[in-house]
Amino acid sequence: MTDNNRYDLVIIGGGPGGYVAAIRAAQLGFRTACVEKRDRLGGTCLNVGCIPSKALLQSSEKYEEANHTLAAHGVKLGKVGLDLKTMMGRKDTVVDGLTKGIELLFKKNKVAFIKGAARIASPTEIAVDLADGGTQTLSTDRIVIATGSDVAPLRGVEIDEQRIVSSTGALSLDRVPGHLAVIGGGYIGLEMGSVWRRLGAEVTVIEFLDRIVPGMDGEIGKQFQRVLSKQGVKFRLGTKVTAAKKTNKAVTLTLEPAKGGESETLDADIVLVAIGRRPFTDGLGLEEVGVERDEAGRVKTNGRFESSVPGIYAIGDVIAGPMLAHKAEEEGVALVEMLAGQAGHVNYETVPGIVYTWPEVASVGRTEEQLKVDGVDYKSGKFPFTANSRARTNADTDGFVKILADAKTDRVLGVHIIGPDAGTMIHECVMAMEFGGSAEDIARAFHGHPTLNEAVKEAALAVDGRPIHI
Repeated sequence: MTDNNRYDLVIIGGGPGGYVAAIRAAQLGFRTACVEKRDRLGGTCLNVGCIPSKALLQSSEKYEEANHTLAAHGVKLGKVGLDLKTMMGRKDTVVDGLTKGIELLFKKNKVAFIKGAARIASPTEIAVDLADGGTQTLSTDRIVIATGSDVAPLRGVEIDEQRIVSSTGALSLDRVPGHLAVIGGGYIGLEMGSVWRRLGAEVTVIEFLDRIVPGMDGEIGKQFQRVLSKQGVKFRLGTKVTAAKKTNKAVTLTLEPAKGGESETLDADIVLVAIGRRPFTDGLGLEEVGVERDEAGRVKTNGRFESSVPGIYAIGDVIAGPMLAHKAEEEGVALVEMLAGQAGHVNYETVPGIVYTWPEVASVGRTEEQLKVDGVDYKSGKFPFTANSRARTNADTDGFVKILADAKTDRVLGVHIIGPDAGTMIHECVMAMEFGGSAEDIARAFHGHPTLNEAVKEAALAVDGRPIHI
């Protein structure tokens, strides 16, 4: 007789890392359970992150297109109105469909979905406070921590998800704010700022550092800021927020220069706190069972995702590396394949990063700044979208492609794109780097005409100083 509470593998967390790992584990023959404290799967990404934000980005792009750019194509419209309730409803429908789809995949693959909050009682036992009341104890051979991350707080600025919001609250505003202040110039803040700017809000981005998207290539960051400024986004760089006071009509922020100086105030209808995320590792019983964490609260793991306690593993945002859904997914697959005796592997040199504004920004590999610090002799090739036929026909000519290659071997070390559909275009470069490809390999490969990807080919040619169309 089978013990219904006995599993080969229990995964804590049903986000992209956890649910993908659970499905792959089941495919490999493991009796698998996934414990998730939300009432539905998908984690932050599907419920209050990647997916709803992209739905709103798409909808807001269409609204702006109807208001400002269709006329140039000979498409004349009457007065364009905003139905924010319908827009939000569409976003919720997309999220609902995808999360239900994961539940169906669990049923198809016979993965047990247990709703509740998990605590590790021992390396082979998990106690679950069930969402519908009561408790359940699960026995298992192995445990995977895939609990993701949470919004990083900012001292002096208390999030209430009403007027001072995180990304979660910014996805569900019931009106377009007159003035939205975004604290943080990273991916999340710029994407949500773009949504509400398109819908009519004045947007000010406040960033502690002297540049936006600090992890990306410096030249790309400067161009990105210029493009967003042209669209109407205002920037306060090198500035820190020290306090937030809510009044009847506004939220008053106290600002100071990051390097010190006199303070000033800034009023906004809504304030979005988007200074980053922190690993969600508290309350899991890690200290009690001896799982070591680093100074940032991340689980320390070896090269096989195993923690300091044998049999307890961790993936995704709770371990070192970029906090990206696709990184968590690949780690989850690699881990369970290794547990099954296969050769799971994650190549961290080819993890792409994408900002889904318009134009999009996408990056893979090392930046120029990193190559200089590492003392790597490299060559650079650039090609602007102003010289790309498809970009011209689409009237999307902002930005460029930049390819960085080893000066001796020509191996591609990094690719950085700002431009239309950059998030899609970057993947031919990811594939080239995955196979150790050179700039010459990209340059020699067919690229259909007219396509945006011809800009990638031209940038690869430019590495060798021989672009055709500039």
